[in-house]
Order: sequence, then C-alpha cells, then structure tokens
Amino acid sequence: MTSREVVQRAIRFEDPGRMPLRLPEGYGQDIAMSGIAPNPDARPREGRDEWGALWVNIGISNLGEVKEFPLPDWSGWDTLNIPDIREPHRWEKIRAARETWPGKFIYAHGVSLYERCHFIRGLENVWTDIYTERDALCRLLDVLVEMDLYAVERFAEADIDAITWCDDWGLQDRLMIRPDDFRAIWKPRYARIYSAAHEAGLFTRLHSCGHIVEILDDLIECGLDIIQMDQQENMGLETLGERFGGRITFECPVDIQNTMARGNPEEIRAYTRKMVRCLGRPEGGFIANWYSDPVGAGHTDEAIAAMCEEFVRINRNYRALFQTPQG
Repeated sequence: MTSREVVQRAIRFEDPGRMPLRLPEGYGQDIAMSGIAPNPDARPREGRDEWGALWVNIGISNLGEVKEFPLPDWSGWDTLNIPDIREPHRWEKIRAARETWPGKFIYAHGVSLYERCHFIRGLENVWTDIYTERDALCRLLDVLVEMDLYAVERFAEADIDAITWCDDWGLQDRLMIRPDDFRAIWKPRYARIYSAAHEAGLFTRLHSCGHIVEILDDLIECGLDIIQMDQQENMGLETLGERFGGRITFECPVDIQNTMARGNPEEIRAYTRKMVRCLGRPEGGFIANWYSDPVGAGHTDEAIAAMCEEFVRINRNYRALFQTPQG
C-alpha cells in the first residue's frame, strides 16, 4: 500500500496493518501538508495579517499572538479588510500538490471558525458577542464558512485528501464557552462544511487542544473524521478511548504539556503504548504525530527519540499491541 492508502484505510477502520506516521525525518512520514497560499487564516510570528491583526512573537515558540484586533467594535464592519479567497494566485501551490507528493496523503488548511473570529474581534469580545451581538458574530462566521466552502471545491479539484483547521476550544479543565452555545452557533456551521467536504470526497480534520470532551460527540455528529489533539492527560486516555475510540481517528503525540515535557524516556515509551491502545483500534483509528515546535514546548531530543522509536516499534507488529497486557 502507498502512504495515501494506509492513511485512508486507518481513518475508515479498514485494517491497514499499521498506524500512519507523521513524525520527524528518519522516523516515517505518510502525510504531506499543503494549502491556500497565502491563506486568509495565516498566523504570522510577527506583523500584520491580511485582516489587519497585529501579531507579536511570544518568545522562543514559533507562535505569535494578536496584540491589535482589526474589529474591536462592530461599527467598523464596513471597513474591515476581508481577504478575497477567490484570487487565482492563492491556488497555484495547491494545484501542484499531488504532483509534488504523489504517494502521500495530503492535508490542506482551510479557514478556522473559532480562532479566526477571536483573532479579528478579540477573545473576550467574542465571548460577549455570544450574548449581546449574536447576529453580528454569525455574520462574520458565515463569511468564514463561505471561504471554507470555496476551499473545499478547489481542494477537491486538486485531489487533496483532507481539509484541516486549527480551533483550540478548551481550557485545561473545561470548554471555553458553554457547550449549548457551541451547539447553537458553531455546530451547524461545522456540519455544513464537513458535509460539503464529504460530498467532494475529502476527509475532515480538526486540531483542537484543551478539555474538549464536552463537544467531541457533537463534532463526530457533524462529520469530523480526525481529531488532532496534543493534550490527552487533562481528559484521560481511558475516557477518550472508551467514549470516542472507534468512532473517530485520533492523531496525537505524547501529551506535550505533561509526559512529553516532564517524563523520562521509559515513561514516554509507556505512555506511547498506552495512548495507542486506548485511542486506536486493531483496524485503525490512530495516527502517530509529533509536536513540531519542540523548543517552544520544552521537549528534549531524548524525549522525541523515545516517543518516535516507540511508535516505530509498535508498527512492526501493530495488531499485537492490542493482544498483550498493558505495560
């Protein structure tokens, strides 16, 4: 099987014989990343994005954060710079993706529905808008939805495999907003995009960290195929596996805030095995990942090697992991 076929079968729980790998060079890479260029959802380390948000780097991390929001008050809506996603130059890169990575499973970034809102409005403003300016908030969201629906069409034409987004919904121990508000505002919009993606032959993938168990059922109902989470310990591997395993594909590294940052190599290896057993299934449902900003997260080379080597070792006889005692 090609890498593309392995990932497809893992997502569909069709027994590819191993788990797909998305690891650093030397350990295995079944997946390539492409997307709109430039993407209206780009998050620069420094400077202004296309919407007018001013980003500032937050230290040794590759990430930036928004310090000036382009729409602090809804009175500025008519002057907000809304990027034109239909501009032809944005789609030149994606048209070459399949030729560039012929045997790979290809992700392509869409436009986020939660994070882009608070990059434009500010997080506290978005939380307030839910109760005081819901119609205006939904108008902005629908602009983003239309961008994604257009991206779905272009990605399908380019033979992309999955559309992916970054929307961190969780705090450490709860959702950022009331689950009922998520269901009223965001859920139907996710469902609309996911449905269009599936009709076009694309899988759907969402990166979302924090404590998000309250809405994982909702995301699955919307049609989410892959949940990429860098944290699991705050929700519990057993809880995630018992409630959601076999219903959605998990794409994870070892928990980046706890075991990966603080554990010794043997603890990391043991967590790797437990994670795959809890979240995966013999027929698929798990993609091995790593955190691509290890310096910012405080991950040592020794820790990365322990995790990646264990993923590779598991893959030598993947199904056997589910037939042996924990340890």
